[in-house]
Amino acid sequence: MNVVTYKNDKPTHRDDKLSFVLVFAPCFLLLLCAALAGQLVGLHWQEWLPGAEHKTSIFSGVHAAVYTVMSQLI
Repeated sequence: MNVVTYKNDKPTHRDDKLSFVLVFAPCFLLLLCAALAGQLVGLHWQEWLPGAEHKTSIFSGVHAAVYTVMSQLI
């Protein structure tokens, strides 16, 4: 008789964390550059980034915008 084994290819939490970082980090850097450019020119960069409309600091605004963009990607 043949022995059949089934392998569960369910991703681990480590794989989920790595994929999250690989998406979060580039998006964060891209949106941070856009916000810094707007800040240096003197424009209202909060209006450019989705989810960052009512944030006061650059990092909190970019953080909110990245989570908004990531939720739309998935």
